[in-house]
Amino acid sequence: MSHIVYHLHKIQFKEHPSLKPSDLPLVITKFYQHILALSFAVKEINEDFQILPNITLGFHIYDSYHNPRMTYRTTVDLLFKSQEFVPNYKCDSQKNLMAIIGGLSPDTSSYINELVGFFKIPQLTYGSLAQEEFQSNKRSSLYFMVPKEDHQHIGIVQLLHHFSWTWIGIFAVDNNNGENFLQELEPLLSQNGICSSFIQRLSQLINLADFKEIYLQVWSISINLMNSKAKTFLVYGESLTIMTLRGVTFLEDSGNKTTALLGKVWIMTAQIDFTLSGLQITWDLQMFHGAISFTVHSRAVAGFKEFLQTIKPHSGCRDGFLQDVWEQAFDCAFPKPELQEMQSKKCTGEMKLEDLPGPAFEMEMTGQSYSIYNAVYAVAHALKALCTLHFNRKKTMRCKNPELPDLQSWQLHPFLQGISFNNTAGETVFLNDKGEAMGGFDIINFIPFPNRSFQRVRVGKIDPHAPKEKELFIDKDRIVWHPAFNHVLPFSRCNDPCFPGSWKKGIEGEQFCCYNCVPCPEGKISNENDMEDCFECSEDHYPNKEKKGCILKLVLFLTLEETLGIGLVSAALCFFFLTSWILGTFIKYRNTPIVRANNRSLTYTLLVSLLLCFLSSLFFLSQPGKVTCLLRQSAFGITFSVAISSVLAKTITVVVAFMATKPGSQMRKWVGKRLAFCTVLFCSLFQVCICILWLSISPPFPELDMHSELKEMILQCNEGSAFFFYCVLGYMGILAIASFIVAFLARKLPDSFNEAKFITFSMLAFCSVWISFFPAYLSTKGKAMVAVEVFSILSSSAALLGCIFLPKCYIIVLRPQLNHRKQLIKKN
Repeated sequence: MSHIVYHLHKIQFKEHPSLKPSDLPLVITKFYQHILALSFAVKEINEDFQILPNITLGFHIYDSYHNPRMTYRTTVDLLFKSQEFVPNYKCDSQKNLMAIIGGLSPDTSSYINELVGFFKIPQLTYGSLAQEEFQSNKRSSLYFMVPKEDHQHIGIVQLLHHFSWTWIGIFAVDNNNGENFLQELEPLLSQNGICSSFIQRLSQLINLADFKEIYLQVWSISINLMNSKAKTFLVYGESLTIMTLRGVTFLEDSGNKTTALLGKVWIMTAQIDFTLSGLQITWDLQMFHGAISFTVHSRAVAGFKEFLQTIKPHSGCRDGFLQDVWEQAFDCAFPKPELQEMQSKKCTGEMKLEDLPGPAFEMEMTGQSYSIYNAVYAVAHALKALCTLHFNRKKTMRCKNPELPDLQSWQLHPFLQGISFNNTAGETVFLNDKGEAMGGFDIINFIPFPNRSFQRVRVGKIDPHAPKEKELFIDKDRIVWHPAFNHVLPFSRCNDPCFPGSWKKGIEGEQFCCYNCVPCPEGKISNENDMEDCFECSEDHYPNKEKKGCILKLVLFLTLEETLGIGLVSAALCFFFLTSWILGTFIKYRNTPIVRANNRSLTYTLLVSLLLCFLSSLFFLSQPGKVTCLLRQSAFGITFSVAISSVLAKTITVVVAFMATKPGSQMRKWVGKRLAFCTVLFCSLFQVCICILWLSISPPFPELDMHSELKEMILQCNEGSAFFFYCVLGYMGILAIASFIVAFLARKLPDSFNEAKFITFSMLAFCSVWISFFPAYLSTKGKAMVAVEVFSILSSSAALLGCIFLPKCYIIVLRPQLNHRKQLIKKN
């Protein structure tokens, strides 16, 4: 065990070593519990006849003194058990060494293993976490009663991530273990978006006489604590790290308690224990209030606390450590014959371990003592299995001999590898084939009190068998933070978080945890804190004003409820009723000369097609759907083609009629309804064929236009094939131009009821409307595009209606005296 510290001077071979007196020993009173846990476990096993009947376990306790030289020296003494230091000579054959438990630090375990590895003696370490370097050693006979350190690394990263602590300070013990820890942890921190504000090396043990070293440590730590923005500090160390950290901050603490040391979150790794000894035993641990500590999982062992309460110094006590513990823990002295007068108070039997403050001694079994307790039971169960094997093979009954002369320590290895048993605390202890404990870590919240006692509150755990990235469980509601945080979750970041509506922009020359917050550009948002970049909303959403979220776009289309829709529908219905009135008038006066003069069938066909043209505009003013999108362009194209074909047929009829009046003309046979009918039918069928091809190959369909408007989705009809759409319009343009040319050439033919002039004007208006339609249609989007097309339909239809039929209606209704054959003959 590691119980006593001597500030031994380094041997430089400049003078005889004996000339350098050793300092008084420093007893780590808290670690005395490790000895008592060993004694308690052996006592329980010896009293339990079911584990090792007729066998009595004994033990020797050796101290490493936290020094390599002393560790090697005591290990050799353990192996050969001679009063004088004689290596390779063993004079006591009555005591059989079966296993070694220790040490507390990885270095101590390594020093022991270098010697006992040759003899294949099982070594169960109760504090070592750095396991990889031992497993690579072929001579290693180590078994680890604590989990692998890799699980602790994962827990540290997940803990920091859980509380969003991305800017931390790191204190690491200044040895190989500390360097290995940093090499393994720093990449994990970086991968999880966590940066270190500083990395401070700590000496494992400082000689109080070395004022220069103390001053440098105090100055360096003070600078880091004062200047760092970090509020969270990760401390990786060994058993005495708290003593070192508390010692070098003593001057800072006494100078200003409210600045550097208070209001910090300390995260301690599993090797560290909250212990103070020597001059520090009267100090408090308030600077670590609210600390979060990883500890080896443990559970209360029944009877252990009562066992501790019985520990008292008495005459004839064989415990060579007890008097030193009592004197340093209670600041007293036992009477010594060589001293005539005692300057300090006398140690009495009234002093009890339970009266000591927590940093000096704990009555609850610590994780390290729990590991020792389990290690003793592991050896006992392995020894039981070994004895049972010997008995079953019926070699001899030697296992009933207390001396057990034939049992060797190396024979325990097959039974320790993969051993599993239930301890008295009700937990299963299991070592895998590599000799590693398969347990996890507890997460403890450290709460000190003014009387220098403290409480450990279990607030979480690390389960290495849990699914990946879910190994950590923590109940943050049970954590008591330092009072300086005023019951608010501590904040430890390089800068304030970037709130929704902004994104993180790195600062050149700084670590990635330090950044500026930049507002999102137009059209993008960020809806979480500290986003790496802003992103666009989905097509059917748009950013809100604060750029923190997306709002669903409204679905819009040209409807009958809005002003534009009402105006267009009203115009379409007015023209529809006007056309109906004109059609009714022409039917009523169908036998008058002005109606009969220009082919009544063509007139009726033209008026009916215009009626349908006005009605077809209503398809454009209804909600776009599969049916309406299929019908509206086709209906519009076909009805307009019939109307223009009728106009063309009227014009051709006038020309043919005039040419037929010439003597000997061959055109007489074309005079009549047959030519007009064929013209209308052929021209209309060609348009029908175009529409059928369009609907068969690439028909129109409804779609949502997400991009034309920022805050709206336009429900519209996609024409499917733009080629066929422009073919339909182009064909109508060809018919209109043909009608215009023919009408223009026939405008001066001598006929009182010649419509050529009116058709010329109507075609001129028609062509003007549709020529201006194309640039207007292509330059608009959404509802405006539909309105442009509806307006073009209504205006061009109204031009045909007005130019061709309104003059005739004027004569029929207002000037009926002109609608007579006599008037026609007279005028001619």
